[in-house]
Amino acid sequence: MGNGVSHFFAYVSRLRWIKRWGLMRNAIEENVATHSWEVATLAHALAIIRNRHFGGRVNADRIAAAALYHDATEVITGDMPTPVKYHSKVMREAFGDIEHKAEAELLALLPEDLREDFSPYVRESQLPAEDKELIKAADRLSAWLKCQAEIRAGNKEFEPAARQIRKRLDEDGLPEVAYFLKVFAPSYEQPLDNLLG
Repeated sequence: MGNGVSHFFAYVSRLRWIKRWGLMRNAIEENVATHSWEVATLAHALAIIRNRHFGGRVNADRIAAAALYHDATEVITGDMPTPVKYHSKVMREAFGDIEHKAEAELLALLPEDLREDFSPYVRESQLPAEDKELIKAADRLSAWLKCQAEIRAGNKEFEPAARQIRKRLDEDGLPEVAYFLKVFAPSYEQPLDNLLG
């Protein structure tokens, strides 16, 4: 990084070129940047719901910011499909090591005096456990909503993933996720004219 120039944001902006769900036929293409925005809005909502309805005291703004960066390392690693990533303990540990190295590489692109400020957002391990829990829940919720959109578009390829993700969401048992599924999720099935009332 010569002459005080940082490549960090130019590099991160390339998340828009990384396609998700690469092993599956998609009716609706999704990239990592779009997904990250959705996860950030969902995580922010889940945090506010937790604080308002379930006695939480989490920082919704910090959670939203961290969620924006939750897949930033994929600009280096690419999108690793979940069935591959979690295939075995060996695969998960190997991929975890790659993710940690990618986090360090990304942070190294920043000016040195900003690295400490960005580190809690880029390095998932530095987040409080409650923040990680809500970002993970938002990530799963985003994946389930994507599956539902694909199924509505007539793509049966996403039916097993939808069942598996929904089962996991239900098993996690987070009340703010149940609230979102009851209050907000049904509207995703509506056409635009219905949404505008």
